Amino acid sequence: MTRAVPSDSSVAPGAERRLRLLSCNILAGGSVQRYREYVTRSISAVLPGRSKMDNLDRLAEVLPQFDVIGLQEADAGSLRSGFLNQTRYLAETAGMPFWSHQPNRPMARLAHSANGLISRMEPHAVLDYPLPSRIPGRGALLAQFGEGRDALAVMIAHLSLSAAARAQQLGFIAELLQDFPHAVLMGDLNTEPGSAEMARLFSKCSLQPPAQATPTFPSWKPRRALDHIITSPGIVLDKVWALPQAFSDHLPLAAEIRLPANVGRALSAPRQ
Repeated sequence: MTRAVPSDSSVAPGAERRLRLLSCNILAGGSVQRYREYVTRSISAVLPGRSKMDNLDRLAEVLPQFDVIGLQEADAGSLRSGFLNQTRYLAETAGMPFWSHQPNRPMARLAHSANGLISRMEPHAVLDYPLPSRIPGRGALLAQFGEGRDALAVMIAHLSLSAAARAQQLGFIAELLQDFPHAVLMGDLNTEPGSAEMARLFSKCSLQPPAQATPTFPSWKPRRALDHIITSPGIVLDKVWALPQAFSDHLPLAAEIRLPANVGRALSAPRQ
């Protein structure tokens, strides 16, 4: 975990803890506005460019509205990003205090995807887990805010395109989260909330199915709910919505949650 600047806010004793979460697949700063651009922009996708930086800067303007941000497909520093660690860039540009990332799938020096965490609170621990798959390269990043049963566990993941691989990966994630009374799973899970592999997740841990699906893909005409922020019963999920701004081929997914005051109480915390 890299610390940029100190946090100076706190939660009053006994107060309810409120957080705003954001999950965003950023496509390494790339912008896609129709399916054919996956082909027509295939060369620019592996080259750095001003448009990618402009896109990241637009996203950085939005991030201070949130307390914990999970990124997928952030570039960890390769040719396509101009060898820029995009998670760090977004955190520092947005003035967010803490960041960490989990590089997953390097492709020579052309592209290096990562999961990213940006936070207003300092985690007690950040753990990286490779996810099971026939083709290696997927991972999950687990941030723990606080310790023991009073910890808030936030897992950020980007799952495979194969349903069989996703079922394995969600089973693995369920095992990791089953001992946390207060858990959040957020990320591009590449599947709808009613799928068989999501049912497997809900059967193996306390995470709850969303009350309704929130379409996020494709960003120019959202029809599929592939991005998720799901929580355990100890967390009150007040609101889930997709941001109207498109920063990639997925719309960012946002949520407001409420926690018992004791959860993560030893940590500095966001504004109330």
